[in-house]
Amino acid sequence: CCAGLRNLLQGLTFSAKYYSKHNPPQTMCLYSKIKPKKCHILDRSESTCTHRTAPPGSILPCRFFSCKEGTKVPSKRKQNTSLVTSDLLHKNLLKSEQENWNDISPTYKDMTKRIRGKLEKLHMYTLNSGSPRMRYGENVYFEEDGCIFLSKADDGEENADVLFSTEDLGFSDAFIQRIRISPDQRYMAISLKSENSEEATCIIVKLGNFPVVERVIPSVFSFEWAANDVLYYTTQKNLKCQNVFMTTFTCQKHTKLVYTEQDARFFVDIYCTKDRHFLTINSNSKTTSEVWLVDCRHPFESPALVQARTTGVIYHIEHRKDQLYILTTYGEPAEYKAILTDNYIHRINLDTYCRSYRNSKLMKAPVASSGKENWQLVYALEKKTKLVDFEMFSDDCIMFLKKAGHLYLNVISFVSYSVQSIKLPTWACEFELESHPEHTSSTCYFQLSSPVHPPKRFAYSFKENNLIEQAVQEVPIITNCHTTRLLAKSKDETLVPITVFHNKNSKELHRRPLLVHVYGAYGIDLNMSFKEEKLMLIEEGWILAYCHVRGGGEQGLSWHRDGCQHNKLKGLHDLRACITMLHELGLSQPKYTALAAASAGGVLAGALCNTDPELIRAMVLQAPFVDVLNTMMKTHLPLTIEEQEEWGNPLEDKKCMKYIKSYCPYQNIKPQHYPSVFITAYENDERIPLTGILQYVQKLRKAALDHASTSEKGNWIPNIILDVQANGSHCDSSWEHSLNE
Repeated sequence: CCAGLRNLLQGLTFSAKYYSKHNPPQTMCLYSKIKPKKCHILDRSESTCTHRTAPPGSILPCRFFSCKEGTKVPSKRKQNTSLVTSDLLHKNLLKSEQENWNDISPTYKDMTKRIRGKLEKLHMYTLNSGSPRMRYGENVYFEEDGCIFLSKADDGEENADVLFSTEDLGFSDAFIQRIRISPDQRYMAISLKSENSEEATCIIVKLGNFPVVERVIPSVFSFEWAANDVLYYTTQKNLKCQNVFMTTFTCQKHTKLVYTEQDARFFVDIYCTKDRHFLTINSNSKTTSEVWLVDCRHPFESPALVQARTTGVIYHIEHRKDQLYILTTYGEPAEYKAILTDNYIHRINLDTYCRSYRNSKLMKAPVASSGKENWQLVYALEKKTKLVDFEMFSDDCIMFLKKAGHLYLNVISFVSYSVQSIKLPTWACEFELESHPEHTSSTCYFQLSSPVHPPKRFAYSFKENNLIEQAVQEVPIITNCHTTRLLAKSKDETLVPITVFHNKNSKELHRRPLLVHVYGAYGIDLNMSFKEEKLMLIEEGWILAYCHVRGGGEQGLSWHRDGCQHNKLKGLHDLRACITMLHELGLSQPKYTALAAASAGGVLAGALCNTDPELIRAMVLQAPFVDVLNTMMKTHLPLTIEEQEEWGNPLEDKKCMKYIKSYCPYQNIKPQHYPSVFITAYENDERIPLTGILQYVQKLRKAALDHASTSEKGNWIPNIILDVQANGSHCDSSWEHSLNE
């Protein structure tokens, strides 16, 4: 029985293409008792995704099908000569780079050993910092090391029961991405994801004295329980989510398609309101939203439209006491940016679900008349204030805000009609809400962190109206780390924020090495979550700088608009201004400066490498997007169509083609002095074509050698190194894999 399920799951490889009707899931007992260690991961639920834009989605008539059906037979295609030649070129380039890496990597053996030891030691602080729990009544659920535990609120965790284990199912390389417990706690839905795939597999476990696997659903992105035995879920294919299904677990089990999105620019996911009255089907592009409601009391009825999509209007729905609460850009000023992230829409490095807004409004409308003509203002943010996330409770609403680089917590009381604002610690750069399944909870838990501060847990008590810092083990170096916020003047006089970290005990900062970080795309904030390697660098005397350039989301929708499409060069000007100012202030100097970027951040980093190579000595890129023009010319790639809103459409607009060509890293390589470059790429990356990175490295290396051969003797030749990882996917790796990198 166990072997049958294990074989099925392994055959899936987290992808529908291996799913076979000849090997149905078997029932498997998962019950055991062990003493769990400290938990460090829980409910990586709201994953990242993104969106697309136009004709409305449609509600489809009921259509029943079996989860066991639908095995695809690959079609036989004739490969023409050009495809064969291209494939051969790719293999030759890959082989050449792998041989080059094998020759170079032993050089760093001793350094690698030293750094690895330090990082493993620092990683323990993250493990010991505690982790959130999901509480349903007297039951507490938590996850650790691929196991899901259940304990009683009044019992110690040493008596916790193991409800599920990835290792028992033969998935030691998989991680639990999302957990959803049914309202009556009879079922648990779990998504498992491998490092080597973008797609996840949903496993339904029937709970009880002896938990058993009830069903396995491949290629699932998001899922929510609409009722005790009714699950809604979205499927993912080629990085797109456009279909919503409903499946039941009653005596008459069946599955049906309830919604499909016709516009390729839109991405669909589902969300359950905090009070569990409604399940929302959210269809989003980068600029427009449309939401459908499923009444959880009548989960078999057709979804109802809240407000038809209107170009430029983004909105998100919550519910409280027969009123829909709507966070939206509707009306003036319209400064709200919705981002759904888990690396599922854009070329990004994000692990959590977040919503970013600026100058947005909280409005409300009756459920029965939800059109925007009935929306009434509840609360509007101050100017230049960005709403990063919010959470609805029975009598209060929590808002996490960012203003002038500082974080705030605003508590809106629906009882006293008051607003309390609390400034959070100045060192904090990121916050993450913990899961609060019960909307009647009297306490809101969240974690604060920074690149050099491990997550620290806080709680806000609605009864006491105060903020409580949870006791955690301190990391000694934190007390020696100084945080500074600066503003650099860009080419057009725009002030660009920079966050700087350095050791207070460091002297002669102009001689210290500097690591500059940049992203600047998709309206997404530069990732400033805790990383062990950042803390290690501070300990060793490095300066860390985070440049919040245009194109990112640090200052809202207008900040993103000023750095995308025909404004992309503004982000490059911002980056140049930031690095120049840091040097002018005596924070390091060019020969001690390195630039780091990941994914779409590679566009600005690679562009600066071409235009101002004298500003930096080294550049480190992870899964970088460096061939914008050729990628955006290939509409058959999964993300090209929806990303036209970010980069433009060079196929139909000659001006756009010329503009992209003016900054595209690959297109602007030329014989000149270049910094050293280290790139990590992934063979299985579905977002960034490996061929583009291989060609970029070859062209860059040739340009550097050509320059050296025509210059005076003794000219410095940069190291240009590419490490192609056979495992791992786009900016999404396990701790062990990340440690190796």
